[in-house]
Amino acid sequence: MPVEVGPTTNAHVRRVRLPNDRRTPAAARALVRSVLEEAGLEPLVNEALLLTTELSTNAVVHAGTELDIEVAADETGLTVTVTDFAPGPVEELAVGPRNEKSDIGEVAERGRGLLLVDHFASRWGTVHEGTGKGVWFRLEHRSATPVSAALPVTEGEPTPSVGELTALLEVDPSRTTDEGLADFATELLVRLARLSGASGAVVRLDRGDGSGRMVLARHGRAPRDDAATIKVPLAVHRPYAGELELDASPDGYALPLAIIVAERLSLHLENDRLRRADLRRQTWLTFLAEASELLAQSLDVNLTMALIPQLVVPRLGQWCAVHTTDAWGRLQLAAATHADEAAISQLHGTLSETGPDSILSRLEEASRLGQQVMFGTPSEGFAVPLVARGQRLGTLAVGRHPRHRHDADEVAVLEDVARRAALAIDNARIHDERRKVARTLQASLLPPALPHVDGVGFAAEYVPTGSEVGGDFYDVVPAEEGWVVVVGDVSGKGVQAATVTGLVRDVIRILVDDGKPMTEILCRVNRTLVQRGGGRYCTLAMASVTRDGDDLRVCLHLAGHDRAVLVRADGRTSFVGEGGTALGLLETIASPDAAVTLRAGDSLIFYTDGVTERRRGRELFGTARLKQAAEPLAGYPADVMAARLRSTTINFSVEEPRDDIAILVLRNDG
Repeated sequence: MPVEVGPTTNAHVRRVRLPNDRRTPAAARALVRSVLEEAGLEPLVNEALLLTTELSTNAVVHAGTELDIEVAADETGLTVTVTDFAPGPVEELAVGPRNEKSDIGEVAERGRGLLLVDHFASRWGTVHEGTGKGVWFRLEHRSATPVSAALPVTEGEPTPSVGELTALLEVDPSRTTDEGLADFATELLVRLARLSGASGAVVRLDRGDGSGRMVLARHGRAPRDDAATIKVPLAVHRPYAGELELDASPDGYALPLAIIVAERLSLHLENDRLRRADLRRQTWLTFLAEASELLAQSLDVNLTMALIPQLVVPRLGQWCAVHTTDAWGRLQLAAATHADEAAISQLHGTLSETGPDSILSRLEEASRLGQQVMFGTPSEGFAVPLVARGQRLGTLAVGRHPRHRHDADEVAVLEDVARRAALAIDNARIHDERRKVARTLQASLLPPALPHVDGVGFAAEYVPTGSEVGGDFYDVVPAEEGWVVVVGDVSGKGVQAATVTGLVRDVIRILVDDGKPMTEILCRVNRTLVQRGGGRYCTLAMASVTRDGDDLRVCLHLAGHDRAVLVRADGRTSFVGEGGTALGLLETIASPDAAVTLRAGDSLIFYTDGVTERRRGRELFGTARLKQAAEPLAGYPADVMAARLRSTTINFSVEEPRDDIAILVLRNDG
């Protein structure tokens, strides 16, 4: 403590640590006021509150750390010490009792707001401790004299009173909107002009958003740009910048009062900057979350790459282009967009230009180096490499807006967008590759073509789902006296299900070629699945088809499979077949047969559960709807019937099919 209070039982001492916040000066004033009331020193309240406000505001604006406020009062006066924890020396100020010969302008230049402390305090100085440094002042009860006697006054110059100076610094700052901040600044200018005798004042602020320096608040006539105008820069951090202009002579009290008001306003502008920065960060986090969700919903490569520029423009750039690398490492334009649709064709032309100074060469450099690269006029911007799982996929190029350069936050967001976009592209490519593999494997499990037989119509439709190969299959195998029609469904999906599907299909073909009867074929397939199926089972609809004059004789066996739909030439429909045991579950099975005669124009429809279990919300397509859909198809060729049933099933719901769909139609065309 720089000033000893003295050994007295009437001493009142309070110490508190306050955060670096715009509310700290108000909290410090409340602490000082309470100590003064306890000590019975109410006559010192105006000077004490004024000086406490100045010291705490100064520390909040310049130190950026927590503050320690110590207030000690006794019978003769009050001592207040404000200590911060910022590194570096205390401002170069005179330490000790006030020097009445010091020039007021000189003190203001060296001490800014401490001018008030120098004039109103009985003594003041600096304090250095182990981790902190600060300023203290002492107010003596007996030295309370009128302001006009304490301050050196120039003749004819208005002298501010303690109450007026206190009122100047106690303007209510509790405004968070732009309009509220402007009103607060205007009120400060009005009081400043009244105390300094200025005819006008203005505060100009540039928030770094591309709008330039704008008028935040104005009072009276606009200050003239000459030597009689006081200009005080605002103590704000980038991207904020601004100044306070006062139409008054820099002599006397006008300059130090303008500096005090500028610092007071700067504190709240800094809070405004931090508030806006926090809102921007929250906005960017929301934007990134939404972008991630949109990118994750698409597993199509082309759609994903077309979506990326739409996410960037116009929020993060005037134009955006996505280039991907081909098998030889060359960049190819995948998607591009511009905020001005009329300029899209010109953008494509610019991106296709070659040469050492072209955008394409800079993009190749970014892809080769794997780091951000800037490019200049006429299309200023920068390129970010697209890298996912250690693989370079291409580049994301972004052009800046004409009046706005990307700040650090926007660049970080763009880099994050590039990472997420690269991962989405890679995921889409992996999904596309898996889909191709599944389609190829699925095609190998289906016959390349169905037999063409005079008088007999065979037609099939197959709709695969997702990137996993399914267990649905169909086949028509020539036999000694006709054909064997097979439609089956192996449980599960994936490579294991495909392996079991191929096993079942091959065993059936071999046994049919050997001329085995239907019952023996089913038993051998069941035994094979029990031994080698890996726990998977299979439902099967198998029918032998033979000619009998103009009719077709069908012997139908159902091994746990749905019944077939019989469509007569006159439009009558019915389900045929008797349920049997699914294959691969039990050592022995039951396989009852059903005899069906197909006359000219009659058809038999086989299908898998992907048809009947097609969903629309909680509603299933079902067997009744399938039968109803088959009625009007009587008389149509087999391929038309299969295509119509496929279309009806798919159009039942807007959702993607959850299971593979297989339909096979046998028709007597005689």
